[in-house]
Amino acid sequence: MDIRHDWTRAELARLYALPFSDLIFEAQSVHRQHFPANEVQISTLLSIKTGGCPEDCGYCSQSAYHKSGLKAEKLMDVCAVLAEAKKAKAAGATRFCMGAAWRAPKERDLEAVCEMVAEVKALGLETCVTLGMLTGGQAGKLKQAGLDYYNHNIDTSPEYYQEIITTRNFQDRLDTLCAVREAGINVCCGGIVGMGEEESDRIGMLLTLATMDVHPESVPINLLVRVGGTKLAQTAPLDIFDFVRTIAVARITMPKSMVRLSAGREYMHEEAQALCFLAGANSIFYGEKLLTTPNPEAHKDRQLFAKLGITPMGSNPL
Repeated sequence: MDIRHDWTRAELARLYALPFSDLIFEAQSVHRQHFPANEVQISTLLSIKTGGCPEDCGYCSQSAYHKSGLKAEKLMDVCAVLAEAKKAKAAGATRFCMGAAWRAPKERDLEAVCEMVAEVKALGLETCVTLGMLTGGQAGKLKQAGLDYYNHNIDTSPEYYQEIITTRNFQDRLDTLCAVREAGINVCCGGIVGMGEEESDRIGMLLTLATMDVHPESVPINLLVRVGGTKLAQTAPLDIFDFVRTIAVARITMPKSMVRLSAGREYMHEEAQALCFLAGANSIFYGEKLLTTPNPEAHKDRQLFAKLGITPMGSNPL
């Protein structure tokens, strides 16, 4: 199968609307052409600077605009981050992701993050950070420190974006992604579904990703976690089949990307997670917290993997 970058909205809409079994069959067929059928990559995510973010993202407990009860904290010490990275590696993670609640990093904070990246990289782990918007120069410093991946989600479709965030625009996201790509860092970019968007917005989000000149190497698909005190706390839950369809279309249109089953797993039954893996998801976050929201406990993931015959990708067993 050729890797395409010229997908049309009509083609994605057709895929999304396929009978469910046909869609899953096509997604699984594509998946097996590019990845081992029963391997899932394991990442761990740590919040290295929590709360107090000046952005107004409607879903985020860390926004200063929301009364979520989350206390703002300072940037973690490098040694403390390194200790958490060692725990993650011992638990089976092969990628260690660090997130900071910033609109954009200040230079003095970037220096500390670069040190974290270098130290985590020295442990033999892949490194990923999400720090908000970057300039080209900042991206270059992170690359020099050894950063493997930069996460910067587009969140939703261009049309729906301003319903979720008003303190920046969609192009701001694309500009940072461009800076990351030009610095030679792998891109981790996906979005969130279940934020009250229409089906056309889920298609629009995937279309943006699938028509990039280079597909994101990692595509996290998040299910909204409705956090009290945020703008989207009372949003109606998304039908899980729509979530699985989003995973499947991502896999078909971006065949070589790691499609990560991200936030929201804590609220999914095992059967729903199994459908996501069948639809082509082959990466998860492992650990009991994603930045500030819950994640399935480690032993539950081990049990589910055993039931499904899934093994971790890479050399570290669970």
